[in-house]
Amino acid sequence: MLVCLFCRHEWAEARLDESVTTSGDLASLTGTIIGSGAADISADANAVITLKCGGCGAEVIVNTAEQMGARCHWCRHVLTVNEQIPNGAVPDAVLPFTVTHDQAVAKIAEFAAKRRTFADRTFVREFTPENVVGVYMPYMVVDANVSADVAGFGEIETRRFTRGSGDDKETFYDADVYSVDRHVDFTADDLTIEASSERANMNAAVNTNNIINTILPFDTENAVKWNASYLTGFTSEKRDQDVAHTTPVLEHQLLSIARAQVVASIAPYDRGVRWEQERLQVHGTRWLAMCLPVWLYSYYHEKNGEGMVHYIAVNGRTAEVMGSVPVSKARLLAASLTAGTVLEGLVVAFLAVS
Repeated sequence: MLVCLFCRHEWAEARLDESVTTSGDLASLTGTIIGSGAADISADANAVITLKCGGCGAEVIVNTAEQMGARCHWCRHVLTVNEQIPNGAVPDAVLPFTVTHDQAVAKIAEFAAKRRTFADRTFVREFTPENVVGVYMPYMVVDANVSADVAGFGEIETRRFTRGSGDDKETFYDADVYSVDRHVDFTADDLTIEASSERANMNAAVNTNNIINTILPFDTENAVKWNASYLTGFTSEKRDQDVAHTTPVLEHQLLSIARAQVVASIAPYDRGVRWEQERLQVHGTRWLAMCLPVWLYSYYHEKNGEGMVHYIAVNGRTAEVMGSVPVSKARLLAASLTAGTVLEGLVVAFLAVS
């Protein structure tokens, strides 16, 4: 709910029209439909815009790279950036937080506590879950109408036998090999693709960005029309990826869905199927830019001159949590040596009894 700071009136933006998100049957979707918030980012778009105050008429400058709202310095009227501007700052929709700060703190503290034994001691001392920050992450949400063809070879086992004995025993198989091809038509509703190049960077050597993908999915069907007031009290990241940048990721996801669609039909090939050709035909797509809620805790850990940022993330709607904590290699080594010693003792005791 949104609350007016002056009259305390409460209201909520309407959910996205079905005509925008799930218009009709997705099987009839053709062409490429791009929401105004998902349009290509203009290279020369200025992050600094001027808003005209609806209260007194004064003009107020807002830097959309840093904030999506401001107060008029004359009448204190609250101004927010709700119209589309071509710099990627304003999406089509927003999915409001339902998980509170206290709930997120509890989830992150519980997650870290379960990993405390092998965690780096500096991390344990400095861990302050209260520093969790609510962030609206930019995503592309895509509907698609797709056909896919896959072709390859499947094997059905006809005989199994062994040769040799002891350590030299080998198992051999005889199998019939068949040419296999499948065609599937399917639709995909609300696929989510990261629209921030920084968050899409999965370089595990410098950060653990990939944990954000592990707290999916979001209930994007409950998203509401964009209103910058939902960002009050939270931070947000601006989209910097266009449709062209994220299309390869979409195609990869669609091919994965296509492979899953044909799994049931290849069950008779008990030795498996090796797909050697894959073809994807996208009949239609609908793209919307959306801000999705994430509670994020970050910790910079440096060891031997090398640094890495560890993240613990909580889904702002479902409270799903996942993350990474720096590990103490000394503690891991001690635990493995202890376990090895115990096992060795048990083996010796067993042999002595025997």
